[in-house]
Amino acid sequence: MSDEGDRDRSAKRELRRRILAERRARGASERARAGSAVRDTLMAVPWLAMAGTVACYYSVGGEPDTRGLVNALWKRGTYVLLPVFLPGGALDWASFDGPESLAEAGHGLLEPTGRRYGPQALARADAVVCPALAVDRSGMRLGRGAGCYDRALAAKGPHAPAIALVHDQEWVERVPAEPHDRPVDAVLTPGGGLHVFDPASPVWPDRTGRTGR
Repeated sequence: MSDEGDRDRSAKRELRRRILAERRARGASERARAGSAVRDTLMAVPWLAMAGTVACYYSVGGEPDTRGLVNALWKRGTYVLLPVFLPGGALDWASFDGPESLAEAGHGLLEPTGRRYGPQALARADAVVCPALAVDRSGMRLGRGAGCYDRALAAKGPHAPAIALVHDQEWVERVPAEPHDRPVDAVLTPGGGLHVFDPASPVWPDRTGRTGR
């Protein structure tokens, strides 16, 4: 175990602690405004609004609110997959069929109760909208430390962009990274809109780069 690796793990723990404390201090109205911006920005991206299948998540706590986005995609006719957390840290996926299709799953989480399609279902998604505590200028993502989304993103299709949602202050210069950490293809902040890290990459459907509010 190298000194550099120890420093990175310590820096990640401190960054997580700070961001989680800041999120706990955010009020409901601020989270709702962030959620409206997230929904409006992504629904204005033509290929995403018309995508056949989008993997997303149902926000909890101080995360930017995704519930409006999930409902808007579903009402538009998109097949929305939401995660189901499995023992051991893997993610299963089941479809969102309206708010009544969700049930409490502990720790404030709501999960879909319908048929599960397995971790491999992510390979069929046209895009993956994923949570993050922070994202840096190179696209490296900081999660909560369990590695659920690092493993899940490894299973997505080669032409499905991963888009992380964070608050404006959580798009930072550098996130300490370890070998198992996986970057995302784009970051969306409520105030800054959508930033694509490599618009020329074949993973990005429209190759246009930045769409902002």
